[in-house]
Amino acid sequence: MNAEQIFSLVNLLAMAGWLLLILAGKTRWAAPVISGVILPLLFAVVYSGLLVGHLAGSAGNFQTLAGVGALFDNPWLLLAGWVHYLAFDLFIGAWQVRDARVYGISHLLVIPCLILTFLFGPVGLLLYFLIRAAYRRGAAFAIAM
Repeated sequence: MNAEQIFSLVNLLAMAGWLLLILAGKTRWAAPVISGVILPLLFAVVYSGLLVGHLAGSAGNFQTLAGVGALFDNPWLLLAGWVHYLAFDLFIGAWQVRDARVYGISHLLVIPCLILTFLFGPVGLLLYFLIRAAYRRGAAFAIAM
């Protein structure tokens, strides 16, 4: 497979994982297992293979922004960077679903967080933490009453 084909495949798998989180997030096993374990681990294997196969001999480095940019001049390492994002963002989305279940936060409140995590990573995580903090504060207030 070439880099473009792998890119298309991992994007399709990631989209399936995100849809599962959004549509089946209330289930106890499907969303957390598929989106929280299986797909991120699959992406980790792909990522590792891309690094092992293409990092050696690259002109880039991790010491400067220009060095990181040079790494991404290689389409295989750019793909590795993309797979890195897919793996971690999906893992975080699955964690949000599991964590919301623990705190009794409505899945409907989590869905915007999932969409933002899918599109903008840390922005969705920030929104989730704000909702979580507001819910916990509200729950603590209700208990104190």
